[in-house]
Amino acid sequence: MLNTRPRTFSGSITKYLAMSGVLALALTGCSLKEPSASTTPAPAASGVAAGQASSADIPSLEGKTVGIAAKDIVHDFSRVVYDTVQERVKELGGEVIATQAEAKENKHVSDVENLIAQKPDAIIVILGDATTLGPALKKVKEAGIPLFTVDFQSEYSVNNVTSDNWVIGSTVARTIAEDIGGEGRILVFNGFPGVAPCRIRYSELEVVLEDYPKIELIQPELQDKYEGTVEDAKQQINDALRRLPEGEIDAIWSCWDIPQIGAAQAIDAAGRDEIKVYGVDAEPGALDMIADPESSFTGTVAQQTAALGTQSADNVALFLSGAEDDVPTTNYLNPVFINKDNVAEVRSELGI
Repeated sequence: MLNTRPRTFSGSITKYLAMSGVLALALTGCSLKEPSASTTPAPAASGVAAGQASSADIPSLEGKTVGIAAKDIVHDFSRVVYDTVQERVKELGGEVIATQAEAKENKHVSDVENLIAQKPDAIIVILGDATTLGPALKKVKEAGIPLFTVDFQSEYSVNNVTSDNWVIGSTVARTIAEDIGGEGRILVFNGFPGVAPCRIRYSELEVVLEDYPKIELIQPELQDKYEGTVEDAKQQINDALRRLPEGEIDAIWSCWDIPQIGAAQAIDAAGRDEIKVYGVDAEPGALDMIADPESSFTGTVAQQTAALGTQSADNVALFLSGAEDDVPTTNYLNPVFINKDNVAEVRSELGI
């Protein structure tokens, strides 16, 4: 069985930062499914303010305190962002108050409220459920504390740093449709409609499939969860395989990789090699399976995780220095699609 325990990033944050340029593909030009041939960053994607300050122009955060509230550090995406944003704030001379809610919505809310009480100069929130967290974020604004978010759009935030989830969602959906020949049945995990990236990616799946009338989503949909994700997904897929014989499932979709690790384990153990598995986030366990020609795990998407954290901290520094005009409403950092054909190349380039 694959080792899916959390990895430490104390020695690898710098590597992520150094290689972040590999993924900076322009939305016009190279396709998300075509990794760049060089490590030269392309122009900024839509949504990034023209003339935004370069890294060398970022002001100091000396004398400033930044509160950081992460929903969880359960998987590599959130863990790397959480580690990197703290590292960058400290590098710029700021103080950090960091919390992570262990994927518990109520704790995420209380963490944000506790940060408000400590009166930091700014708060960064990493991921979250819009409905649950909304009232707490409103309190941040009412307290006069600038709010910044990572992969979490909020009406109360000054800036959100995120991947282009519309591009991710449509690319994964189009790839599935093409890989199964434009017809068949897809089983989906859809447990987090309140989490913006998942909602957007699922919505793009539905939009793309409007042009593939011979593809249907199997009902009922599966509900993934944050705790015990791999084993829970494995059990759900084992149940589905017993219920749906060969020819009844062509692909399995999820908005993230962790449940797909369990799904692929179940499919491979059952010898159901007609089923293809797709996720998002380029988790190490997922990449290991994609690199295995015998595994059903077919594709994922790598995001610029370290760059997301660094950009958010830089935006805080710019804003607090009075350079609000250099902070756009949204920074989109471009992702890259990974499949069995390019997994070795991308892992080598990114050090993942």
